Amino acid sequence: MATKAKSKPIGSMQMTKQLYQQQASKYQPKRNVLLNSIRAFWVGGAICLFGQILQNMYIHFFGFTEKTASNPTVATLIFISVLLTGFGVYDNIGQYAGAGSAVPVTGFANSIAAAAIEHRSEGLVLGVGGNMFKLAGSVIVFGVVAAFIAGIIKTLFKMIF
Repeated sequence: MATKAKSKPIGSMQMTKQLYQQQASKYQPKRNVLLNSIRAFWVGGAICLFGQILQNMYIHFFGFTEKTASNPTVATLIFISVLLTGFGVYDNIGQYAGAGSAVPVTGFANSIAAAAIEHRSEGLVLGVGGNMFKLAGSVIVFGVVAAFIAGIIKTLFKMIF
């Protein structure tokens, strides 16, 4: 009869969590924080500059005021972001720029569109609709609750003063 021999750890050394993390950290790529910050800054700034150019275009060519030009500007930025997400271009921008592409409204539109595209095989309602609002749902709820609280505070402030 063959008996099983007990297996000993390699090098007769127990691998602890701390030792594993030390070993794994040797092989992790080093992050260049300065370069990543510069990339995020210039890409995020370029997105905002493009938004400002769009807003000026809506003001000068379409007769919007400064106050009313913001809505079509944001809608155009969202549309372009979703379009670039559909073509797979925005993912490359996100890989390059990091938070610079995620912070503006275009990053939020990208995350919603990417979730919808990823789950389209599950159907329109359960796939696209259900998974698209997993991320957006919490943001929308927070926005509605924050607006409600701000409205109450503003109303109370006007009543008191």
